[in-house]
Amino acid sequence: MQRRRVLAALALSALAAGPALAQTYPERAVKLVVPYAPGGSADIAARLISDEWAKALGGTMFIENKAGAGGNLGVDAVAKSKADGYTIGLQTVSLAINPALFPKMPYDTLKDLAPIGMVASSQHVLVVNNNLPAKSVKELLALLKAQPAKHTYGSAGPGSTFHMAAELFKGVSGATITHIPYRGGGPALADTIGGQVDMSFPVLSAAQQQVQSGKLRALGVTGSRRSTLMPDVPTIAEAGLPGYAFETWFMVFAPAGTPKPVIDKLNASLNQALNSSALKERMVREGYDPIPSTPEQARARLEKEMPQWAKLIKERGITAE
Repeated sequence: MQRRRVLAALALSALAAGPALAQTYPERAVKLVVPYAPGGSADIAARLISDEWAKALGGTMFIENKAGAGGNLGVDAVAKSKADGYTIGLQTVSLAINPALFPKMPYDTLKDLAPIGMVASSQHVLVVNNNLPAKSVKELLALLKAQPAKHTYGSAGPGSTFHMAAELFKGVSGATITHIPYRGGGPALADTIGGQVDMSFPVLSAAQQQVQSGKLRALGVTGSRRSTLMPDVPTIAEAGLPGYAFETWFMVFAPAGTPKPVIDKLNASLNQALNSSALKERMVREGYDPIPSTPEQARARLEKEMPQWAKLIKERGITAE
């Protein structure tokens, strides 16, 4: 009986501490972990939002890049951090992909993480080396059919959005293209320009300058609609591969067990930042569409997409090679 009373008192104490913590939070800088090297889409998204988010939160925020294992290393570091709101993370759609891609995960996505909210979505673009004769998606598909298993594509690593955009392209088209993984999107893009690989599916904003300067040829954007960054480039679906559509999204999260008042404060300040006209304008200019949400909506998106990606990965036999 005495033990039950002690446990009940502790539980009530924890409940009472939550709102009090939220009133004083943050008392020091918040670390935002990006599980990839600097310069990639997740890093750009984090740097776009961090200042406005910190201002709305009433504190300061700094970014730590912790790359490795398809993003799992950085996400795991957040999952195993103290659940006090001072270490949080930002990850791409790989948060929903990796559990099916990697045979052994260091964390449980739904049990060990507490979604704070969605940040944005963005498109990728299919780019090819200028020496490749294909000038359109239709011509590329004809080339791939005529010369099966001859061509290569570069990705930012196994499980990256580059990788999954390409594998979805292969799945819808039936084409055979060999995957060449790199340690990040920058090297993959550089080798597409240099001709070490024939094509890649970089984030649209990262490839924009290379396409405009004529170093790469853009055949199609991956989303369901054209992008304002490349209005003259058709979607892959309208350019010759109906049924194809891929967009990545970005989500922020905290360790499971982070007090709900702290999660709610992080979410409210994030949405305030995302709804500001100045940040919206900067994000759209970089190829990101802000998508404010509640923590519950972010979790629902994870729960919906995880089985969808698991199905594609199993059907395609995709592995974290």
